[in-house]
Amino acid sequence: MGFWSRVHEKACKAKRPFFTIAPMADVTDVAFRRMFTKYGKPDVMWTEFVSADGLCSAGREVLALNLAYSKTERPIVAQLFSSNPDKMREAARIIESLGFDGLDINMGCPDRSVERQGSGSALIKNPQRAKEIIRAAKEGAPNIPISVKTRIGYLKNEIATWIPAILEEGVAALTIHCRTRKEMSLVPARWEHVSEVVAIRDRMNLPTVIIGNGDVMSLAQGKELAHKYGADGVMVGRGIFGNPWFFDAKKKKVTTEEKIKALVEHTKIFDKLLSGKKNFAVMKKHYKAYVNGFDGARELRARLMLTDDAPEVAKVAREYLKSGKVLEKEI
Repeated sequence: MGFWSRVHEKACKAKRPFFTIAPMADVTDVAFRRMFTKYGKPDVMWTEFVSADGLCSAGREVLALNLAYSKTERPIVAQLFSSNPDKMREAARIIESLGFDGLDINMGCPDRSVERQGSGSALIKNPQRAKEIIRAAKEGAPNIPISVKTRIGYLKNEIATWIPAILEEGVAALTIHCRTRKEMSLVPARWEHVSEVVAIRDRMNLPTVIIGNGDVMSLAQGKELAHKYGADGVMVGRGIFGNPWFFDAKKKKVTTEEKIKALVEHTKIFDKLLSGKKNFAVMKKHYKAYVNGFDGARELRARLMLTDDAPEVAKVAREYLKSGKVLEKEI
């Protein structure tokens, strides 16, 4: 179980579920996570998902950037995807050598380029290969806990057969995204399925912690869903966009000015840590999240979309803050 047992025990003593940040490509990079270590740290951090096959190739230096982290982010889990047991074993060895607290295997990504490799959600259709991948990860990284993130099924609810196949391999944690692969994120997440997964875990008498995922937009909502459906933890994805205060239970109000200043700070951190290594365009999705729901947001957002570097973003933000349009309201 490794650090998972400590995280779970601490949350139980506080009479709440534990919270984690979701692994999202070109989102949960080191700059994004750095904002959460300052403004509201979750119980567990997750990296972007990384190709195990790529990590074992000549292009590993480029992918290694997605695995950059600082000690302030601990505990932190690296997520890999692959359908090749040999590559997963080798990549897991690398992950352990990098000092990560845990290794997670992506078995839920619906991206077609990932599925064409037999990875991500495609593994739901191939339980035997999924089991081989988990075993390979354990062999490659025997000293850190192995976990899995997946969905309730591919075309339909396959919890009754798919989940036991994963749990039989003794994973330390299992994150269940409460939709099928076919549904993508086009329908509301059905958290009642978390109860099914928890019941299977309990019948099998396993210590695996169960994490629910899907459509959590606030800390209070996450707690309510976890208590209602029996999840040990809650993983949050889209709900944390533009809101590094998400996990701070004491932060009841965020002003427009705070959001804009956080946007600038986030950009500066990106510039310092990732400039020239990642395309600046990845910051634009964050601007859309930070800048909404206040006077002049549309115009400010449009200007930010045209920027090319941190100094330019800071200049646009300063001009907006001096314009007098800032409203001190909760957003």
